Amino acid sequence: MIDEDGAPPASRRPHILRLAVFAAFLLAVFYLVAVARVVDVEEVRRTVSATGSAAPVTYVVLSAALGAVFVPGSILAAGSGLLFGPLLGVAVTLGATVGTAMVAGLIGRRAGRNSARALLGPARADRIDALIERRGLWAVVGQRFVPGISDALASYAFGAFGVPLWQMAIGSFIGSVPRAFAYTALGASIANRSSWLAYSAVAVWCLTAIVGAVAARRGYRKWRAGRSEASEPEGR
Repeated sequence: MIDEDGAPPASRRPHILRLAVFAAFLLAVFYLVAVARVVDVEEVRRTVSATGSAAPVTYVVLSAALGAVFVPGSILAAGSGLLFGPLLGVAVTLGATVGTAMVAGLIGRRAGRNSARALLGPARADRIDALIERRGLWAVVGQRFVPGISDALASYAFGAFGVPLWQMAIGSFIGSVPRAFAYTALGASIANRSSWLAYSAVAVWCLTAIVGAVAARRGYRKWRAGRSEASEPEGR
């Protein structure tokens, strides 16, 4: 088969292979960190504490890197609360969250952007680029509210689809505020033995989960309705 300019179309096999290798790498990292538990979070906290006044900055950098390799953000945020308390801890958690989004987004963009565009085709890729330009920031914000989705995995996907890093940074910061407070306050409540912090954390987490579930449901229904409308002319 030959395209309009007389050149044979490029094979998709290298792009499929590249994305498969990238997916396998992420799966292997996820297994090592989330299942095999090769990272000792307690040891990380001890290492950070030993850095003295530089501990907050050290924890931001380490947490950003650990989050990108699928160490659960809830554990890292709780550790921030244990080490730094509810106020400074939330700032540290948000800094680490933005860092994880930037690292994962950049890796996803470098590893999968060209292959994703090649598999989608120029027309679809251009439509997605236009959609990202209009709504990419709010897509990142919305993902942070949806329960059960790995922020790191979503950031890799956003990067592969070409979401700009500035949208990743701002969107992850805005969307992560409620959960950052919830998990950090929960960790701080353990350190300070504060029941009101624990209750506040649980309340914010529940509210965030409800808002995210409702928004995801509405988004799914809107997407289904759009697909149905798009397919109507073909069936007539």
